Amino acid sequence: FRDPDNYWFGLTSRARVIVVSKERVDEVLLKNYEDLSKTRWKGRICTRQGKHPYMNALIASVIASSGEKGAEKWLKGLKSNLARKPQGNDRAQVKAIYEGFCDIAVINHYYIALMSSDVNQKKWADSVKIIFPNQDNRGTHMNVSGVALARFAPNRENAVKLLLFLASQNGQEIYANENNEYPVSKKVPLSEQLSSWGHFKQDEISLVKVAEKRMSALLMADRVGYNN
Repeated sequence: FRDPDNYWFGLTSRARVIVVSKERVDEVLLKNYEDLSKTRWKGRICTRQGKHPYMNALIASVIASSGEKGAEKWLKGLKSNLARKPQGNDRAQVKAIYEGFCDIAVINHYYIALMSSDVNQKKWADSVKIIFPNQDNRGTHMNVSGVALARFAPNRENAVKLLLFLASQNGQEIYANENNEYPVSKKVPLSEQLSSWGHFKQDEISLVKVAEKRMSALLMADRVGYNN
């Protein structure tokens, strides 16, 4: 969760999880991101648009782990299983499951925590179960909330103090509790909500390697016509 040359570093991380209808999906059949391309899920999946940064990063991580050909086969299979044209934000995917448009979606974990505390959206969150994918292999893909300092920042001294605070145990604990994100430091305790979901295996691939595949992921989304 940091650049090898220290140009940026992560503060908190976001698990890209799979959520499924509690009533209509047997989670035993859905353990990996790769399972999303299986024909049994035809017409049952909702996602954001293929070029959205969250989706792009997930595709890039699959390219990094499975190679171009394997990732493109997977993405074509996922597209063929979509219940509707990719649209909306992560909350909209969970709402779509609640309303019966689809049974499965891919979202950042903290949206469930945010919806659970919203009087109007709690019913959406309560209708799904969270799956942390790929626990028997590479682990769950993680996005990051990161920070960098501009080279010619006019208030460099104070900016560095801020970055050091945000990266400290106290700073990360405040941030993680406010937004229910996972601290990058193992010394920082999880929020009550995150603790209730239990521990899981994270994909430990360098985000630099994932970023190197971003353009390939964008082009791949176009080739398979993911947004059509």
